[in-house]
Amino acid sequence: MKDIYEKMALFYLGKNAKDDSLSLYKSKHLTTHAAIIGMTGSGKTGLGIGLIEEAAIDNIPSIVIDPKGDMGNLCLAFAQMRPEDYLSWVDESEALSKGKTLQEMAEDLASSNKAGIESFGQDLERVQRFAAVPKTIYTPGSSAGVGVNILGSFAAPPRSVLEDEETFASLINTTSLSLLSLVGIASDSIGSREHLLLSTIFSHFYVGGNSLSMEMLIQNIITPPFEKIGMLSLDTFYPQNERMKLATLFNGVVASVTFSAWLKGEALDIQNMLYNEEGKAKIAIFSIAHLSDEERMFFVSLLLNAYISWMRSQRGSAVLKSILYMDEIFGFFPPLKNPPSKEPMLLLLKQARAFGCGIILSTQNPVDIDYKGLSNIGTWFIGKLQTKQDIAKVVDGIAANSEFSKEEIAKQIATLKGRHFFVKNVHEEQTQEFYTRWVLSYLKGPMSKDDIKTVMQAKKEALPQPKEREIFVQTGMTKPLLNENIKEYFVSANEDSCFYPYLYAELKLRFFNQKKGIDTQENLFYKLPLDAKTFTIEWQNAHEEALMQKSLQAPANASYAQLPELVMREKSLKGFERGVSDFVYESKNLELFMCEDLDLESKLHESKRDFLVRMEDTLKELREERIQKLQEKFGSDYEKLQDKLQKLNMKLQKEEAEASSKMADTLIGVGMTLVSAFFGKKTLSASTISKGASTLSKGKDVLKERTDVANAQLLLSDVEEEMQTLEQRLKEEIEEITKELDIKNYSPQSLIIKPKRSDIVITDFALLWER
Repeated sequence: MKDIYEKMALFYLGKNAKDDSLSLYKSKHLTTHAAIIGMTGSGKTGLGIGLIEEAAIDNIPSIVIDPKGDMGNLCLAFAQMRPEDYLSWVDESEALSKGKTLQEMAEDLASSNKAGIESFGQDLERVQRFAAVPKTIYTPGSSAGVGVNILGSFAAPPRSVLEDEETFASLINTTSLSLLSLVGIASDSIGSREHLLLSTIFSHFYVGGNSLSMEMLIQNIITPPFEKIGMLSLDTFYPQNERMKLATLFNGVVASVTFSAWLKGEALDIQNMLYNEEGKAKIAIFSIAHLSDEERMFFVSLLLNAYISWMRSQRGSAVLKSILYMDEIFGFFPPLKNPPSKEPMLLLLKQARAFGCGIILSTQNPVDIDYKGLSNIGTWFIGKLQTKQDIAKVVDGIAANSEFSKEEIAKQIATLKGRHFFVKNVHEEQTQEFYTRWVLSYLKGPMSKDDIKTVMQAKKEALPQPKEREIFVQTGMTKPLLNENIKEYFVSANEDSCFYPYLYAELKLRFFNQKKGIDTQENLFYKLPLDAKTFTIEWQNAHEEALMQKSLQAPANASYAQLPELVMREKSLKGFERGVSDFVYESKNLELFMCEDLDLESKLHESKRDFLVRMEDTLKELREERIQKLQEKFGSDYEKLQDKLQKLNMKLQKEEAEASSKMADTLIGVGMTLVSAFFGKKTLSASTISKGASTLSKGKDVLKERTDVANAQLLLSDVEEEMQTLEQRLKEEIEEITKELDIKNYSPQSLIIKPKRSDIVITDFALLWER
């Protein structure tokens, strides 16, 4: 059963509430987005987790925003489903109330979850496939899970964002508003001088392709890199003493005890969070239950911006490539107010479809979602609602093309059982009620910080740890006297610190390959730490970092760390330049990837992982095209079977009313099964064909009661046989498509282009002092 729907890019949601047939959802329909709406206890979390599980099994990654703490349960999928897997998650108070030991409760949990999964036609192999998908719980501003360096750098957006006026304006507005909300300035302050100053600073740097750190932002608030805002001079529009007050507010954030937690962890690199090095899907869960309201708004807004920037750098796609899921949208996308998160969310709902990105929003109340947002959502999953206002908000859409009236639908919504949902999909003709399958993850409920620590401990230990720089400092030293031929730069970010020495180099590197038509140049920036015990210059220990603001003037009354003797005795830095040039020549090359079978070539500087992701996306699109053609092909076969059924019906109409009535019901059952599969936009699966064959078999039993309809019985047997043949052909052709378009059959080839020594040019070289 699962072999068919998983190979046809179908998500197994559960079972139809009317007849227990499989409730399947075509994954590409999620590119028109979905909303899950239902009161507490309706089963929203289970449905959301089920959707993400289905995506992960199909190698579709997800970004999950988790304001409540429930979505960390995705990390509790146990490959063997042994009692010891559940032991750590047993509720001691529950065990005590039931008079059982923790071990007995763990055994019960393992047994009941295994039975529940199997009751929906799933097996341990399916659990194992999902359990193997890498999952990370990120906890920005906390050490419970994996940290996120959200404040370390506001990365410059890709060129595709800069060239789209609406997207770029949204990025600037949202970033500025979210920062202002972090320091207690109202989020509706668009047009205020604070907002205009920050917006102009970000625009200035982003247009130049430069990122910003928090420290750089504070410096530029005090001394902006421009003299006017609009038509007014800077000091007229926003006097320097007033700018200092704003800078002081942000400095208070930087100086706070909790600030360091926002600087630790992985960079907010969406591509890295969605895919591993082999190009396989990951699940990134951002748990924000521990944050204040202001911090949540700040983080969610920047995360949405990062996702948009990533999305805009992708090529267009008609198939589902990634999911962004938000478990509770309340407060982030309201219909009347305009918090910083609203603009990027609305932008995603409008633009994400073109890039194969699906947005799923979950909420208790439909009034929590902006009406413009609702109009851009193609699938509504409606669970139990109780208030008349909430029901009235959704009943019109649900009742359209339903077999029930609005009044009946409203009554049913108010009395839906837990885990039961109405699904209204703009790509299908009818509204259906279904109940969700048993999820593959163990749903323990909201995860505490301690729970997250337990789940993420092994992953955090495996992460590369930053190396602490050993610095030998003689405090209170004045700046050493150097030869006048040695250029010195000064960068001051912390006036309470002393200056530490570095060798700083800027280079231009050219790659040229006439055959491939490649002639490209890149800029390199290196900072090599120095201290009193540096005896040799090892450029492999350098950091790649560009300096945005550096001065040739040494600040007064500053203290300096000691320089190594090998620098002190030099009359110039020329002797060190050859070392950085040799390092670049040995370590830098341009690697290109190709896949001739898919007619793909990598872009400049595209990593192997990103090229593998692009190969997988191409194969998904090819599979979708082939499946579509397959459905059209079987649609033609269906028309022939329909003609035979019509002839059979004409024969049966001559028989007694009772027999005709029984057989008419049978024909309707068969016809509706196939019509819904082929022409009602419900995708064909093995289960629908098997159901049709079963119905035909029942029909044949009816005919056996009548000796005078032998010819009709023979015709019915022929139709049943053709149905079974149709099912077998479908399975075989889907299997063939799956095998042919498996990425294991496609290997990327590599071409390495090395630079010539003459193509490595040092453009700047200096001794850098930084504090």
